[in-house]
Amino acid sequence: MFVKIRKIKNCILPFVLICVFLLTGCGTKVVLTTGFGKDDVFIIGDTKCTLPEMKVYLTDIQNQYESVYGDGIWNAELDGVTLEDNVKDTVLARIAQVKTMYLMAVSEGVTLSEEDLELVQGAAEEYYSGLSDEQLEYMGVTQELLVSMYTEYAMADRVYEAVIDEINPEISDDEARTVIVQHIYLATGVTDGAGNFVMYSQEKKADLYNEAMDIKQRAEDGEDFEALAAEYSEEDSFILSFGRGVMDPAIEQEVFNLATNQVSSIVETETGLHIFKCISTLDREQTEANKAVLVEERRQVAFKYEYDTFVAGLVKNLNNELWDSVSLNYDIDINSAFFELYDARFEIY
Repeated sequence: MFVKIRKIKNCILPFVLICVFLLTGCGTKVVLTTGFGKDDVFIIGDTKCTLPEMKVYLTDIQNQYESVYGDGIWNAELDGVTLEDNVKDTVLARIAQVKTMYLMAVSEGVTLSEEDLELVQGAAEEYYSGLSDEQLEYMGVTQELLVSMYTEYAMADRVYEAVIDEINPEISDDEARTVIVQHIYLATGVTDGAGNFVMYSQEKKADLYNEAMDIKQRAEDGEDFEALAAEYSEEDSFILSFGRGVMDPAIEQEVFNLATNQVSSIVETETGLHIFKCISTLDREQTEANKAVLVEERRQVAFKYEYDTFVAGLVKNLNNELWDSVSLNYDIDINSAFFELYDARFEIY
């Protein structure tokens, strides 16, 4: 449902989103202190997030929502929780994550190159120059602060790259394999008006099974499988392409052991009977694409372990009074785009 923050979204956001500021479940030390400045939203480790930084993030995400759904979206509510509150919590977790990854980068000795620093400076200058006096007064942001924010954001990117750089898991063809099959499906029940699947009687199921046996035999005797699917299958699409972990385990076990042009046994699942004919045991293009996905997933898991270990040792504290007073801006149009300006420079890599 939520609009995804760019760049870092592909690193660890799916794993640790929301976790950073929950008081339980993440292993982070929580210390209640009174050491906040008047604009300090939270402290984590030896860094802090200020209200102007939070306004930059909130404004950017608010603009992303409104560009897609319109400004009326903020009237939406789910289980008594407004979308505004949901977005606030999401942004809080994300900026806390960036701060944490920045601290992690510092501890790992990660630095920005001269070129990185020039890109950071350029992004900060462009963002700042796009703000009117009224907008600057509302945001309370300075160009120096923007340079710091872009630096931390870039460092968060770089520490992810540094950690995963040496992680190159070997993915076999079989593990990433995608097969192409033709498919005939006979439903063993119907869906009622309430959306519940109602199974046929045992007698009718037995008749369907006999019909499936006849279809399977005709296919093995050389009848055109596509024609049989057109006549008997209860699904519009009769050609499927999929990898491991997608289909019912019973289907996967049968299909991934078929040879090219071989017809499967009858596979029974909770909703029906299936017959397959293997067209290709290896869709090379899709298999290579799957390998890339699996490599990235394993890199993310490895990074999550490093991140969780690091964040568990941090002390954090949220200024609840200030945070509760924060709201989205409905009065001043601010079009400067923090994340887009970052991407416009850093996505050249």
